[in-house]
Amino acid sequence: MFHTQQFERLKSRIDSYQEEMINLQRELTAIPALSPVNGGEGEWKKAKFLKSYLDTIGFDEYMEFNSPDPQVPEGSRPNLVVKFHGERHDRTIWVMSHLDIVPPGELRLWHSNPYEIKVEGDKIYGRGVEDNQQGMVASLLAVKAFKDERITPSYDVGLVFVSDEETGSKHGIIYVLDNCDIFGKDDLIVVPDAGNSEGTMIEVAEKTILWLKITTLGKQCHGSTPERGINSFKAASHLVVKLDQLYQNYPASDPLFGPPISTFEPTKKEPNIPNINTIPGEDIFYTDCRILPEYQMSEVLEKVREMAREVEREFGVKISFEIVQGEQAASATPPDAPVVKALEKAIAEVYQVKAKPMGIGGGTVAAYFRKAGFNTAVWAKIDELAHQPNEYCVIGNLLGDAKVFAHIFTQP
Repeated sequence: MFHTQQFERLKSRIDSYQEEMINLQRELTAIPALSPVNGGEGEWKKAKFLKSYLDTIGFDEYMEFNSPDPQVPEGSRPNLVVKFHGERHDRTIWVMSHLDIVPPGELRLWHSNPYEIKVEGDKIYGRGVEDNQQGMVASLLAVKAFKDERITPSYDVGLVFVSDEETGSKHGIIYVLDNCDIFGKDDLIVVPDAGNSEGTMIEVAEKTILWLKITTLGKQCHGSTPERGINSFKAASHLVVKLDQLYQNYPASDPLFGPPISTFEPTKKEPNIPNINTIPGEDIFYTDCRILPEYQMSEVLEKVREMAREVEREFGVKISFEIVQGEQAASATPPDAPVVKALEKAIAEVYQVKAKPMGIGGGTVAAYFRKAGFNTAVWAKIDELAHQPNEYCVIGNLLGDAKVFAHIFTQP
């Protein structure tokens, strides 16, 4: 059984890995694992590098669940699973990170090459170093510490490295969950892909996401003779205002989330006509709805359609809808679930702060685990630089997160 003295040894060993952590970040960042949707060749080069690094650590089980994808040279997208045996085998403690990154965006906004790390003070700059290589490197070196100290974890430990997280997860965790049976209901699953700079946010719940493309069709005419047409822009504008009533229709509040309410906001607007003196016959706008899990997405969608029908009758237009993204929220991970309690205890020990379970408005791959019936927590101590120019990770967070994982691997 695990002892405090052993954890002190693990912490010291992890501290000794600082240069190795930086070198790992250097090697990983130099391999731009971009989805073909983002103009890349997929994740295989990065996966092969990881496999070679894992060979140096040693592991007890290795599996691949590779999703067919003709868009990449290898014809598939890699998903790697490694297990390290613990004292007991009736539960596995999992850490899941993703291989793919997003493109760097406008290069002029970077103060260095995004694919070559730059170390300044306690920060490592480069695309992917925080999202999601911080979690990846921290989990790898947590396991390495056990190996080097010849300490056996309390339970089996599993590391999962998936593809396609940034572009929908069809070839990543969705494929893994659909094609294998490696996770158990009593397992602890941590996804180190969201958090805050204090390390105090343990994400256990997400809102339903509903993105709508709303097209309004009227009749184009000259701006000086509006009676000869039907102004689609005017009708759509009335619908935009009417949709604000959704805040009153779905008023529930849940302090688990920030903000604690459902939100319904118009966002993107497509151009209609290029000139000022024409009344548009077509208008397109989008809404971003983040709905508390207690409400059904289908119910909200029907309410939106009902409002649209009122506008159709009033203005003589036709309004159609396209669901750009629609994902009913999974049931939350209970705040007292073992994975949450293990994280709270580890974070308090390593970072001396009190973490608490929270809900978010965005979406993470934890939702797929929860829908499959697995309690999952999302946590990392990060400055939330994902997808931004000059992305960085803090070296102290790399070391600290590895210690948090090591602490969880010792749960009794």
